[in-house]
Order: sequence, then structure tokens, then C-alpha cells
Amino acid sequence: MPVLEELANALVVLSSTAEDGEIELANALVVLSSTAEDGEIEVRISTQEPTVEELKQKGNECVRDKKYAESALHYTYAIKLDPSNYSLYSNRSLAFLKMEQYYLALEDAKQTIKLQPDWAKGYFRKAEVQFSTDHFSEALQSYTQALKLQPDDPGIRDAILRTTRKMQQDRKADEQYSWLGAGVGIIMGVAIVFADHILTHKPTLTHPLLMALLTIAVAMVGYGVMRGYRYYTKCQRLSLLEAPLDLLGDDTKPAPSKEEPQESSKEERTHRYTKAQARQRYKKGKS
Repeated sequence: MPVLEELANALVVLSSTAEDGEIELANALVVLSSTAEDGEIEVRISTQEPTVEELKQKGNECVRDKKYAESALHYTYAIKLDPSNYSLYSNRSLAFLKMEQYYLALEDAKQTIKLQPDWAKGYFRKAEVQFSTDHFSEALQSYTQALKLQPDDPGIRDAILRTTRKMQQDRKADEQYSWLGAGVGIIMGVAIVFADHILTHKPTLTHPLLMALLTIAVAMVGYGVMRGYRYYTKCQRLSLLEAPLDLLGDDTKPAPSKEEPQESSKEERTHRYTKAQARQRYKKGKS
């Protein structure tokens, strides 16, 4: 049957976990074949679980092919099989970094350092995440720690030089942006003064002191705007390394029904007084 021949060599990923019985994706090859005589289908399933090294190699191949999300899945499955393998966390950190998932990349880099503190690549991964999020001073510290563990690595040295240059440029930008805003404010203030004298019949700003005060005020506004812009930029950098919001949180818990407190309040009313107390209150009411 030609239709069944097209289904040959179909790859199905199956595996079961002993903990909760869930079905996950693993490597099981399902081979479908048919006989032309009676149309019977022969199914052969191989449930051999992949090794950690095989999953790692698949993840590395996906990284080379720029399939970063797929590589992260392979590394994650390998980590489930071998949670103490620090190189898997390092590789997954790189995959998350390429996906711009900076928080996850940083967490994997920290886990790499925790499992193998004497391995330079763990600090290098951490520094790469910090550099990508413009945390240059922290990245420089991480690169320096990696260089202490591996002093002959030219890649780490180049990264330190690159980070130092970027950090100096960032500090200059803090000063230059503020004074640039002040300069633009001075130009706008002078333009307002000239427009007041040229475009109006009776200029409002006639005294030189008022002209100077207006120009200075506009310059200060420009200075403050650019300072605020730089502050906003740095806040954005900090948010890149923050944990993502838990949209579910504790909202998944069922809310208490409204009937229960009503029933309890009724019980409180009925059992508030004894019969003797009720008779006394009744007699007092008559008197």
C-alpha cells in the first residue's frame, strides 16, 4: 500500500517517568510497514532512553544551527537525567542568552558556578549575561574571576578589554547626555527670546535679567529631562535580570463560598442566648 509506505521511518518520542507516570518525549522509533498481500501493519517500537551525552550532542547541534529553543529542550531533558552535570547548565545558559531570556540564562550560570566553583566557564557565562544587559561593572568582576581560574585564555582577556571600554563609554554618556540636554535647553531659551523680540510688536522680555533667567530655566529643564532619561534607561537594565511575573500566583486557589459564612452567622445568632436568658429578656421586655 503506497500510503503506508510513506509512513515508514516515522520518529516518535516517548518515555515514561517512574514518579508520576506522565508520558514525555524521548526517542522511540516507530516503523510502519505493510504487506501488499493482506494489508497488515507491523508496528515495531524501540523504547531505548537516550543518554545524557546524546542529548547534549543534539543540543550542541541545535545551537550550531541556531535552533536555540530546541537546544534548550534537549539540555533540560539531559539535566533531568543528570542534575549534577554542570556543563549542561552552562550550555543551556548560552541557549537562553541567545533567546534573550536573560534571567533564566543568569540562573543557569549561577547554578554552573554552584556545582563547579573552579570552572572558569561558569563565571564567563555569568559575565556574558551581565554584559548583554549592560551591567558592565558586574560583568567586569565576573570576567576577572574567570581570568583568575584560566589566566591564559585570550578570549577572556578580550572580553575584559571590551567590557572596560563599554563601561567607560557608559560613564561618559551619563555626563554627556545631561549636558547635551542643558545645551539644547540654552538654544531653545535663546530662540524664545529672539522670537519674542522679532515676532511680537511689544516684547514681553525687555529686561536682560529676565532673558537670562528664562534661558537658564529652559536649560535646567533640558538637563533634568536627560538625567531622567538616563535613570529610566538604567531601570530598564535592572528589569532585564528580574524574575518573570507569576501570572497565576495564588489565584488558582478556590475562593471560599459565600454560603459558608452566612450559615455560621445564623448558627451564632441561634446559639447566642440560652433558654433561661431568653425568658429573663422576655420578662424585662414586659415590665
